Amino acid sequence: MCGIVGLLGNIEDGEILLDKMLVSQHHRGPDFTGKFISDSAKLGHNRLSILDLSENANQPFISNCKRYILVFNGEIYNYLEIKEELLNHYNFKTNSDTEVLLASFIVWKKDCLQKLNGMFSFAIYDTEKETLFAARDRFGVKPFYYFKKEEKFIFSSEIKALFISGIVKKANEKVWASYFAYGSYGLPNETFWKDIQQLPAGHYLEYKNKNLQVFKWYFFENEIKKHQQKKSFNVVKEEYKTLLKDSIKLRFRADVTIGFNISGGLDSSTLLALVNKIEGKEKIKAYTFYTNDKRYDELPWVEEMISLTKNPLEKIILEADINLKDKIENIAHMQDEPYGGIPTVAYSEIFKKARKDNVLVLLDGQGMDEQWAGYDYYLKNNNATIQGTKSSPFRKNALTKEFLQKAVKPKYPEPFKDAVLNKQYRDLFYTKIPRALRFNDRISMGYSTELREPFLDFRLVEYAFAQPLEYKINKTTQKYLLREIVSEYLSDSITYAPKRPLQTPQREWLGEELFNDVENYIEQLKDSKVSNWFNFTELDKLLKEYKQGDKDSSFYIWQWINLAMLVNN
Repeated sequence: MCGIVGLLGNIEDGEILLDKMLVSQHHRGPDFTGKFISDSAKLGHNRLSILDLSENANQPFISNCKRYILVFNGEIYNYLEIKEELLNHYNFKTNSDTEVLLASFIVWKKDCLQKLNGMFSFAIYDTEKETLFAARDRFGVKPFYYFKKEEKFIFSSEIKALFISGIVKKANEKVWASYFAYGSYGLPNETFWKDIQQLPAGHYLEYKNKNLQVFKWYFFENEIKKHQQKKSFNVVKEEYKTLLKDSIKLRFRADVTIGFNISGGLDSSTLLALVNKIEGKEKIKAYTFYTNDKRYDELPWVEEMISLTKNPLEKIILEADINLKDKIENIAHMQDEPYGGIPTVAYSEIFKKARKDNVLVLLDGQGMDEQWAGYDYYLKNNNATIQGTKSSPFRKNALTKEFLQKAVKPKYPEPFKDAVLNKQYRDLFYTKIPRALRFNDRISMGYSTELREPFLDFRLVEYAFAQPLEYKINKTTQKYLLREIVSEYLSDSITYAPKRPLQTPQREWLGEELFNDVENYIEQLKDSKVSNWFNFTELDKLLKEYKQGDKDSSFYIWQWINLAMLVNN
């Protein structure tokens, strides 16, 4: 898990800029910083050592023939199996997945992507042809941002590195307006900042002769068709369980200490139960957060689960103390774009503590709701993407008419005949998963730790997604087949517990302990370069109503203060 940067083309003081970009991403890889410099390309890498801790696996990684230069962020979990295929084609010098990735590209070119089971963004420079090939994993676990203008092409793992390179920080007003009006975080290629794009999940790019082309390589819709033959419930249950165990085993490949994150929900409980069925993994440490607020904390369910498995548990508290404002702003700096709120701050404290404990890899349960239809809105005939609120979480009336006109209501592809499948597809590629992965990548990397998502193994997602709706939802019981698997290991109180959104007392804190800070952020907005986005008479009225008790949703309050942190950063 690392950070990558690159500058191609005629860029003045390119090596100096490269050094500054690498410094801005140092948290992503504090173990080694490497560079490749030529007249036409400058590549850099921040290394967090997870596999093959020797210096032989440092990057940029140069092929045996000296032609290809690789910078790579992520993990190829099935690297040992791929390496076995390549033994007659490449002379390996390390035990790293990095070298396996480069060798697979040399042998199979872009077709290597189909063989990779992992999370990755990488770039390979061909010194002979002076061309660049870059790719991103199927679900976009690892980031890839870029700037292309005239004869310049610059890329990085984080947006802040692109700003460091000299790109002007200017708001993409269409994306911001859509965020305030509809809660959209942009399309897969967009960011909140003008002229900065991201390579969409499941895509690759080629840069040659100063021209950039982007291609899709992962055709999820086609893969689903391969699994849609009807099988009995028990057969699907056993086949999925086998895949699930294999996915977890693959993600235990590391040369450093591994732990995992646990909430009181079904998904992380499933992960914990199966981890403890893997030989030798019974005593790895579990991490959870709490806030000492019984209305939101999941600690009782976590402790019930831990009482069954006997794993050591590290409980991390987040409180509304004098340090909370600094923590919120620190995460805003990590994210570069709007993030999910105080629950993200609470979750970040886990990685901070894990790093202190020298636990460098953490597993969590992201991805089950999307593949097994676990959100409450899958049961309803609407296009909601947020659960847990009775009223709309957006306040368009706080925006000026001119700014609101720039908003575009998101319309997502519907490649399937079934409405639930289309919602699952939307959540996987456009809403839930892209947001969660971005939030989680930045906070894990912000504390120089690696986060692995066993449930986002593409084999699991494709297999579960393709199953009949009655295997996912039985009457009103969601994630039905998964619950049937887990019932073999867990008590009914855990197995059949209802879906609970991961929450903190954000509503209360923003209206009480943090309210003075909220008012200060609003004053900053009034004096900022984006003040023309808002009708402050209406905004102040909404803020007053919130303070007086209208707290069904705090999301719009969070949107305003998150913007203030980002535009003034």
